[in-house]
Amino acid sequence: MRRDEGVVVIGEDVAEGGPYGATRDLVVEFGDRRVIDTPISEAAVTGVAVGAALSGWRPVVEIMFIDFITLALDQLVNHAAKARYMSGGQLRVPLVLRTQGGAGVRSGAQHSQSLEAWLAHVPGLAVVMPATPADAAGLLRAAIRADDPVVVVENKALYYEKGEVADGALVPIGAAVTRRDGRDVTVVATSRLVGEALAAADELAAEGVSVEVIDPRTINPLDRETILRSVSRTTRLVVAHEAATIGGFGAEVAAVVAEEAIDRLAAPIVRVGAPFTPVPASPVLEDAYLVGRREIADAVRRVLRW
Repeated sequence: MRRDEGVVVIGEDVAEGGPYGATRDLVVEFGDRRVIDTPISEAAVTGVAVGAALSGWRPVVEIMFIDFITLALDQLVNHAAKARYMSGGQLRVPLVLRTQGGAGVRSGAQHSQSLEAWLAHVPGLAVVMPATPADAAGLLRAAIRADDPVVVVENKALYYEKGEVADGALVPIGAAVTRRDGRDVTVVATSRLVGEALAAADELAAEGVSVEVIDPRTINPLDRETILRSVSRTTRLVVAHEAATIGGFGAEVAAVVAEEAIDRLAAPIVRVGAPFTPVPASPVLEDAYLVGRREIADAVRRVLRW
């Protein structure tokens, strides 16, 4: 916002910091003409942001929970994502939509979903999922500077993680990163599951298993080359995400590898994801619902037994 006066933040309670404090104190520095609280209407907020983007601004709109993006899909999917194509390239929509999902913090079924696969299915939308503080900052900077709409899907369980963040650094949209090198199995994990995959890799290393962990960072456009290059070496693949396994982003990764590297696979691809059920409100059931390092480690052992 210091770099570009055209960047504005729009959303419910953004001047107060939002539900997890992500926009805290912005209004103090930039004022209420650039940090704009709105009524509780995700459709109206997103529609205003699309109009602002078409008019030359660079709005960053916050949807408090990804569950509420259902109320903004018409504006996001049918307007923001399609304006450039339908205008023959004459229009640009430099819009960032920030939201967060994920379970594990006792928010209930309507505030805990992982719906990123819906958004990744829309041509014209880029979708990024940071797993570290550095990537959260770097991907957001890249998204704000992009001339097309970008959805930044954060995870509420990661908001209290700490890490080094380089001042002004950009993380390119569409570029995966290898978080850990390995030779036996490739694990492709997103968001919160990246840290869980690294923990599982540490556990498996004690058993003599070498796991390579890849963080896509962007799920659309997907860095297929990094994933295919890794699987071609390790010959085994596990895909892990917090969303339900059925219809999840992991199915796309599995399809890419099956279509382009099936001759390199020594075992079937295994997906790790949540059960096909709403997120439970009961703490005991919610803990059982969540997937993490144990499920990833078990999946790696399974592909190695093949």
